[in-house]
Amino acid sequence: MNETKSKILIVDDEATNHLILKESLKSDYELFFAESGREALEKTYSICPDIILLDVMMPGMSGHEVCSILKSDSKTQGIPIIFISSLSAVYDETTGFSLGAVDYISKPVRPSIVRARIKTHLSLVHMEELKKTQLQIVQRLGYAAEYKDNETGRHVIRMSHYSRILAESLGFSAARVDEIFNAAPMHDIGKIGIPDTILKKNGKLNEDEWQIMKNHPVIGAKIIGEHNDGLLKVAKQIALSHHEKWDGTGYPYGLKKEEINLEARIIAIADVFDALTTARPYKSAWSIHEATSFLNDQAGKHFDPNLISLFLQKLPEVLLVREQWKESA
Repeated sequence: MNETKSKILIVDDEATNHLILKESLKSDYELFFAESGREALEKTYSICPDIILLDVMMPGMSGHEVCSILKSDSKTQGIPIIFISSLSAVYDETTGFSLGAVDYISKPVRPSIVRARIKTHLSLVHMEELKKTQLQIVQRLGYAAEYKDNETGRHVIRMSHYSRILAESLGFSAARVDEIFNAAPMHDIGKIGIPDTILKKNGKLNEDEWQIMKNHPVIGAKIIGEHNDGLLKVAKQIALSHHEKWDGTGYPYGLKKEEINLEARIIAIADVFDALTTARPYKSAWSIHEATSFLNDQAGKHFDPNLISLFLQKLPEVLLVREQWKESA
């Protein structure tokens, strides 16, 4: 089966440059050409290229103007643009990057350089698309676990945002905050492996049923699997440890204090606060005062006391999220 070739739009008002680039790229890519800024815009919207090689100096609309228009449109802003120009001053390169271009190649064009730059930027695009797909799968699995447990997807949205707020208050890097936010929906994925007769039981669980329920963190960790780093590693740590307690009375392993993964300690607070303040089939929603009193009472018992203090300091932000993602009437 033939692999679909990436589409490249080459925009230049000089026929010689078209010919050089065509001979260099035609065997690996599907090529399209434009000789003006206006034609470049028309073809971008009609063919949706994977990358654009864009000359700066053209009669009428300049390459900078074309780039500015494409980057201001949500439909085209994700297309990588490489400027190709005889203008080589630092100012011109800086202008191109400030408009959203990913690269800048000076004329005269050297085919080997152009091929290398195109390959690099298309690879980055494909990696970003793969990352987005993986993230969507993680989120959907998290929502699946919540629906199986008679909860709504809004629970995982709210508690994910609460977790993000708490992680930010700890001064974590943006990348680490994003990992916690995106891993949070997976915290109860192990409930997929718990029988519905237990998950959906209206009354209190008996001892045997409770022992089965307490297996869901281990099941969740097995579902997520082993990973050396990244989002899924964080998700596994959260799934496995978010029911551990600061004083060692939690499950599945009875870990205590800093033995419990920090991300899991964050999730535990976000998860419990949202569960308390949301109506469920088996209980009414607690008031904010009742929920925060419970958190205070359980600081140093169920929860990391330092994290409880930070969470309560950020309560106004938490309540804004709660209002934004409140349950439907």
